[in-house]
Amino acid sequence: MFRHILVPTDLTERTVQVLDIAVKMAVETECRVTLLHVIEVIQDAAFEDFEDFYTKLGRRAIRKMDDLIGQYRGRPIGIGREITYGGRVREIIRFATENDIDLIVLSSHPITADNMAEGWGTISYKVGILAHCPVMLVKQADILS
Repeated sequence: MFRHILVPTDLTERTVQVLDIAVKMAVETECRVTLLHVIEVIQDAAFEDFEDFYTKLGRRAIRKMDDLIGQYRGRPIGIGREITYGGRVREIIRFATENDIDLIVLSSHPITADNMAEGWGTISYKVGILAHCPVMLVKQADILS
């Protein structure tokens, strides 16, 4: 069914549960997984002005992504990692479109009945609306309890 699953990550602990679900799906469907981190750039500033800063953030992201991926060594699937620079939603959508992603799996922020409108501005909501492919939102276990 799926050939390529994208897991956007903010490099927090919430990624662990999302990646675990994506890997289980990938093993069952024999597809590959790509972990994507978007480094948000400073708007209206030249990339070159902050290139050293972005490079440091990129190195840190690679280390964290390698730690996440390392938990799945020996599994019969390929897990890649990518870093892009720009706006998070725009870059996730661009990457998914350009890389023939079949499914995006990402974490969903908690939304309460008292403040449902708060969720409309989240990255997960925007990706869900704008993506060309199916999007699976993962509610975190600690949120549900």
